[in-house]
Amino acid sequence: MAGTDPIADAEAEGAADALFVLTAALLTPARFPSVLGDDYPAACAVLGLLPDAAGYGLVFGQDGLGARWTVVVDDVSLVAVAIASWDCGMAYDLSPDEDSVVAGLPGWPLAVATRAPGVPDPHDPEPQEGDPAPLVPPSGDVWGPAQRRLGADEVAHQWAAWRSQVADGGPAGGATPSEGVGAPPERAAVPAPAAVPAEPAPKPMTWFERPSRAQTTSAPAPQAPPAAEPAGAGPSDAAPATDVASDPYAGVRRALDELRGYLTEPPPVGRVRSTGTEAEGGVRTLRADGPGWSLVARPDDMAFVLLDELPREVLPVARGPRLPALLEGLDALAVRPT
Repeated sequence: MAGTDPIADAEAEGAADALFVLTAALLTPARFPSVLGDDYPAACAVLGLLPDAAGYGLVFGQDGLGARWTVVVDDVSLVAVAIASWDCGMAYDLSPDEDSVVAGLPGWPLAVATRAPGVPDPHDPEPQEGDPAPLVPPSGDVWGPAQRRLGADEVAHQWAAWRSQVADGGPAGGATPSEGVGAPPERAAVPAPAAVPAEPAPKPMTWFERPSRAQTTSAPAPQAPPAAEPAGAGPSDAAPATDVASDPYAGVRRALDELRGYLTEPPPVGRVRSTGTEAEGGVRTLRADGPGWSLVARPDDMAFVLLDELPREVLPVARGPRLPALLEGLDALAVRPT
């Protein structure tokens, strides 16, 4: 039986210990990959971390054998500088100090498009006893909380494109329910709170699976509103008003009710976030999440809601008498990047 080569073994071990950094992300109360959870504590729990107020940096890379690793560091400033430099098209060598490493987790929780040159294709590392299951990005073939939050992120990034699809009267000239939907309608266009709406709700706009920035520059055109149920339909002829099949905005009303509850009983940190820069004219974008829904809004404008029960659909909510105060209140309690 041939003996092992100590030099080759040492080289292999050294290659496995090396990490080729591909990209990074912040995990802080105000800025975290929403794919991980509805709020900051939930996102930390997915990675087995305590929700430290200072936050963490997430470094995604491959070792010398090609295995995927997510390295958690507590040097948040270093990671933030690297991300800012990359966003400006500048080179930056992100090399966290070993003393700053909090955890090394197999796999990636996000889809990373790049790969390290000169190493095998990205793959999960060989499992060792006691290791957690490898992190994996969400599938694009299903729709669930992670995909819904990713969809809301994309709407936030492409706000102008989505907003341009909603005229004053609603998408494609149709009516957009106001935040008061579910109460007696102030306009004939707002659905009445009955089993059979006086006016059919508009068809939600479709969010295509994992759209690229180029694809979403011109948001997909909304489709025609669904036909109203006959006035004489009985319980066996139509779904109840709370069924999203007959009333897509039932979930929107639920989400707005829960958001109003946030104003009296603050939710876990990070569940409502506000972002914006001077370069964007000081305009801020609100992102809020809850069980089964996500909201994207501008405090001085309208809102969009995505629901777990309506895959890949975006429901516009126009400003009404109650929406401005709700958005202002949410913006006041939202956490902001420092």
